[in-house]
Formats: sequence, C-alpha cells, structure tokens
Amino acid sequence: MGLPKMTLDHVLKPIGQSHGLPNAHYTDESVFNEERQSLFFKEWAAVGFASDVPEEADAVPVDFLGMPLLLVRDRDDIVRVFQNTCRHRGMILVDEPKKVRGVIRCPYHSWCYSLDGKLKTTPHVGGPGQNLHEDVNRDELGLYEVRSHLWQGIVFVNVSGDASAFEDHAASLLDRWSEFEHPVWYSGSDSAFELDVQSNWKLAIENYCESYHLPWIHPGLNSYSRLEDHYNILQTDEFSGQGTMVYNPSLEDNGKTFSNFPDLNKKWDSVAEYIALFPNVLLGVHRDHRFAILILPQGPERSLERIAITYASEAMMGEDYADLRKRNTEQWHEIFAEDIEVVEGMQKGRHGPMFDGGKFSPVMDESTWCFHQWAATRMNNAA
Repeated sequence: MGLPKMTLDHVLKPIGQSHGLPNAHYTDESVFNEERQSLFFKEWAAVGFASDVPEEADAVPVDFLGMPLLLVRDRDDIVRVFQNTCRHRGMILVDEPKKVRGVIRCPYHSWCYSLDGKLKTTPHVGGPGQNLHEDVNRDELGLYEVRSHLWQGIVFVNVSGDASAFEDHAASLLDRWSEFEHPVWYSGSDSAFELDVQSNWKLAIENYCESYHLPWIHPGLNSYSRLEDHYNILQTDEFSGQGTMVYNPSLEDNGKTFSNFPDLNKKWDSVAEYIALFPNVLLGVHRDHRFAILILPQGPERSLERIAITYASEAMMGEDYADLRKRNTEQWHEIFAEDIEVVEGMQKGRHGPMFDGGKFSPVMDESTWCFHQWAATRMNNAA
C-alpha cells in the first residue's frame, strides 16, 4: 500500500515553512521498501565502481537492496550488469568475486552463459546426452541485463529501464563540471576505504549536502576552509550540495603536489565543490583529484559507504607519489569518519516519537531541503 500523500505535505512547502521527512522514513521497513522502488529502482543509482572488475572476465556479485546483481567486464572491455540469476531454476550464478574461465556456469545444472549474457550450453536438457530441446530456445534465455551506465568510474543502473538517458538525467551536473570530463586514474587500495554506518542512508546524504556543521564536527577542516567560505549548490530535481572558495591543500612540507586536471578555469585554483547526485552518490571535485562515495543502504538503519579517490594523471599512480596518495586518503578518511557520530546520532533521534521531521534553517539548510523535496516528490508520485 502506498503512503498517503498528506503525510508529506509538510515536507513539500517552501523552506521557511517546511519540515523534514517523518521518522518512519528512517526507521520503518515498509517505507524502506517503498524507497527501494521509487527512489532507487526507478532512478539511476550507483551499485559499484568499474575498478571492482578491473580486467577482462572479472565478475563480482552485488546485493542491490536485496536484488542479486552481477558486474562483469566482458571480452570487449565493457562493464555489464546482469541479474545474478540462472534462467533455468533461479540459482545464484556467482557468489563471490572471481575470474570467469570461459563462461559463467550455473553451479546447479551447469547451464552456461557468455560474458555478454547469452545462453551458450544446456547440458542434458533433452535427456542424458541430449543438450538441446525444441522447447528450450537458447536465444530467448540469456541473462537479464540491467540497464547500466559508466561515468567517472562509477557503475550506475536503472532497474526499471524507464528513466531518461543518464546524460539527460545528470545533464545539469555534467554541464556544471564539464571541465572535469577527463579520464581519471585509480591506484587501488591506497585510495579507497569503506565505512559501516548505523544509520539510514538518507542521513549521510543530508549531512554531506550542507556546510553548517563544519565548525563543530570538522574543526581541523574549518580552521582553513571556514563556514563563511562556503556556498550552497541547489538543483532540486537532480543534485544539491556545497562548495568552498578556499581549497589549498598542503600534504607535504616540501611543497610536492598532485598534477591538476588540464585546461581548468582559473576559479578552480581555489574552489572545490561537493555535491550529492541523488539518490546515493556523493561527489567531490578539486583541481587535482576527485572522489566518489557510494551510499549503499543495508536496511532502514544501516548503510555502507564505499569511497574511491581518483587523480588527474597516470603519473600520479607511481611509487614516487605513494606517500602523497596515502596522506590524501588518510585526510579524507579522518574527515568522513568525523561525520559518523552525528549521522548515527540523528538516527537514534529519529526514534523520538515527538520529533516532527525537523526545522530547516532557510539560509544554511537549503541544500538538505532540496534533497527532502526530491525524495518527498517521488514518494508522493508513487503513493
């Protein structure tokens, strides 16, 4: 049963009169299941990184909100996403990351699929020694491929198949950051980490969108990139976030730095931006590196955050930059970890029955309010 539209009327008001989403949207399993359909499966959502399958024939299973998916890099170096389910009896095909030797073989009855999802062999399907049967049309029994798109090393999927093309869906962001549309380089484990957070996925998005909390939660960061140095970024139907006019990293005393992206406008000498691409990707761009955080819901009150940092030049992947990459990763890990206590604290607060969704600051909370508007609009449309 859909949620009554009236329950979100108080959210869909101008920011000065609006309150946030109700407690049930952070604690209730049935609401979480509605979000699964309305906010994730109908939209473009991130499920992993291309670096999860770095080489030809790599295959990685992904649990996407209970839906079994399989990320595969095929023989043409294309990253594909399939439902990780055999067309015969529904057996899971791959249960752990692996290198596919030849074909994807179902462990139950050995039906085999090529890396582009085609059904290749059906042993004994017509009886012992008979590998064909007139009622089993292999051409019609390939793996279900999930619509996917690869952007900046992030694997997005649209399960419903109904969303507009990714380039249209994210058009405003692609235009805003068009100067950064260059290949990025990822060095592996020294530029990645994960955080397990005991909170609803939306709280991580809401916290990331605003800079209001910097003086109290990120005192180190705020010491040089102050609250007054930040500005809001608003695009209700697609993304929101914040930026800083003071980006001046100093990771090594000797002044060594990463290479910058080519042909950037001079403003990026000091500007960096941090945007949440709805529903579940947090992005940061700087003149010399980018990062992406995938917020992967594990239930109403738990989320996994996967962080990957990428660089502007292949030269940054060398051993002579290993210490600098390590310092950069450690710095971001420290900043993101500082958010965990407040995000988990807000989750605990959502069990207070008298909490009314919260009052937004019309000045400081605009970006977070945008996210609430996005989510409430789509939940209402599904009701």
